[in-house]
Amino acid sequence: MQQVVAEPEVYIETKMKQFKLVDMRQQYPDLIAEAEMTAMGYRDFLVRLLSVEEEGKNARRTGKLLGNARFELSATLGEIDYDFNDTLDKEKIEALGRLQFLDRHENIIVIGPPGVGKSMIATGIGVNACHAGRSVLFVNAKELVDTLHAEMLIGKLSETLEKLNRIELLIIDELSYIKMDKERESLFFQIIRQRYEKSSLIITTNLPMGKWDELFTGQLAATAILDRLLHHCHVLSITGDSYRVKGSKNSVNRRIGIG
Repeated sequence: MQQVVAEPEVYIETKMKQFKLVDMRQQYPDLIAEAEMTAMGYRDFLVRLLSVEEEGKNARRTGKLLGNARFELSATLGEIDYDFNDTLDKEKIEALGRLQFLDRHENIIVIGPPGVGKSMIATGIGVNACHAGRSVLFVNAKELVDTLHAEMLIGKLSETLEKLNRIELLIIDELSYIKMDKERESLFFQIIRQRYEKSSLIITTNLPMGKWDELFTGQLAATAILDRLLHHCHVLSITGDSYRVKGSKNSVNRRIGIG
């Protein structure tokens, strides 16, 4: 039997609020007007309502994922200036931006001197992952190991590691000129080990892999970590001048009339 509703507007508002149909509730009067003006059929109107709600939920989810990721800069892969540096492999970077590596639980290591765009590439891939509904965390390498060490001292390491384990893409930025002691090295190795063949990492570093023993307590530790990282891994090696340094030089040249 069809339910008789005395006050349709109140009923619609109440039920949409109850079912958390945020975008439908905000937009349905305009959508009704649109349907009347275009003689939209019932099925098309229902599709229009559902698509509005879907788009709104996706936008809110993406916004939340981007906030939780804690990116240090706002960057997308589309902003990369490939003309600046011919060692930037556009085809490979764009392929990684399509995120199949996440489904295969593969890693990415981006190696190069300061200022060549390592963090921008990592961030751009991470932003794509957020838009695809994947959880991401961007963290500085030193801050990560220091945080893990502090959590260990207060007995909360297991809880923190479990939270990190639920992140689909962990981006560790600036794994470079820091020297880890045995405890921090062990904590870093736990991160690598627990994600091995289960979820993905992106690591940016200034150091060639042949010098990773300078990060850890020796060659043995560096080899154990690299073995797991490189087993399923894409390596981007970038050389050339710094974006920032070139920008400064260009600015000076313009001021003194060169170029």
